[in-house]
Amino acid sequence: MRDISPRFLQRQLLALTLACGAASAMAHGDVVPQAVDTSSLPQLGSKWLEANPYSKGAAQKEALRIGSSAYNQNCARCHGLEAVSGGIAPDLRKFDEECSGLADAGKKAACYTDMDDYYLGTVRRGRTRDGRVYMPPFEGTLSQEAIWAIRTYLEVRRGQ
Repeated sequence: MRDISPRFLQRQLLALTLACGAASAMAHGDVVPQAVDTSSLPQLGSKWLEANPYSKGAAQKEALRIGSSAYNQNCARCHGLEAVSGGIAPDLRKFDEECSGLADAGKKAACYTDMDDYYLGTVRRGRTRDGRVYMPPFEGTLSQEAIWAIRTYLEVRRGQ
């Protein structure tokens, strides 16, 4: 049996580490934002709405279906499958958690409206701090309908 040098083992370990790292990075798939077909949803026009029009009503079920798919295509690689974060990006099930604990109905509604505004601004323009992109902007890739459909999906995930 031949002796294996520590240097040889170090090189093998480095090669294995690099191969695993490359496989892990590729596991995220295409990181380019993916367009979403929202033709089955009521179209919202070019003026951005201030609140989620799909939260309630006849279009909610379809928005939930589209939002689930759109989330998995565009958000899950950072925010986790089913909106359960692995710790790097915010856990979006808890996005507006502070609102749900409010007893006053008026304050609760105002809180959810504020969170819709924050959500919309973040998704449209992204988040950058100190020159580093923490979240890419999705305006121009995702339509208003797709962004609100994802919000609908997140509202359902909040309750789970």
